[in-house]
Amino acid sequence: MVGESGCGKSVTSLSVMRLVDQSGKTVNGSIKFQGKELLELSDSAMTKIRGSSIAMISQQPHMALNPVMRVCDHFIEILKLHAGLSKKEARLRCIELLERVEIPEAERIMRAYPHELSGGMAQRVVISLALAVDPILLIADEPTTALDVTIQAQIIDLLRELCVHIKTAIILITHDLGVVAEIAQRVAVMYAGIIVEEADVEKLYEKPLHPYTQGLMGSVPILGKPRKDLDVIPGSVPNLISLPNGCRFAPRCRARIEQNLQICLEEEPLLQSVDDRHKVRCWLHH
Repeated sequence: MVGESGCGKSVTSLSVMRLVDQSGKTVNGSIKFQGKELLELSDSAMTKIRGSSIAMISQQPHMALNPVMRVCDHFIEILKLHAGLSKKEARLRCIELLERVEIPEAERIMRAYPHELSGGMAQRVVISLALAVDPILLIADEPTTALDVTIQAQIIDLLRELCVHIKTAIILITHDLGVVAEIAQRVAVMYAGIIVEEADVEKLYEKPLHPYTQGLMGSVPILGKPRKDLDVIPGSVPNLISLPNGCRFAPRCRARIEQNLQICLEEEPLLQSVDDRHKVRCWLHH
């Protein structure tokens, strides 16, 4: 899932986990996982799924760890709850899991507190925690945002290798199109709270259809390409509390102005298929 800050990526991931704050509410829609409607499950049933069948990696690893608990205590809590291991068994399993994510001196790290870990090390610990009981689905919410470029590449490679090894599906949430090209198979582009385009990654990069997706692609710096040639999307993201009539991107859309499409300002388009495995929400293609 790709989109700029504030478009709803993280809220979507929290909705799947049913972790949206009390101020939020379900207005409509459905969240289905393995044939189950997650919105209809009891809190206890959802707790069993959360952390075992569905796990999540947050974009701030130090915020995801309890500052007064050692690393091993985090693993013991999860493994006792979801795998039924004893404290001794959980400690041994903790070392195995830390070594799985290529953490050196695992026995020393398991006794450390979160503040003693670097950003990259903390992210590896969080990834290891998320994969502790081999979940079916892993939601990775901008897992490389707070890391430098070298560590970002290591984390992406690690996620890819781990998920091939344990056969876990990933929903990767990011605003980095380079990361998407590196790891994704299918991409959903979000704008102002909704998906505006969805396609296989090769198809999306080869021929983006929605004007917003085209603008995102054009704004990415490319080595050797003059800065003045970078595309700029005019205007700003609408306030989600007061959305414009019609298409949410219409006020910023050059293509709408060039084609003189009045319907864009009056009616919101549906997300529809334009060809095999490629969907777009745009009047230009409907």
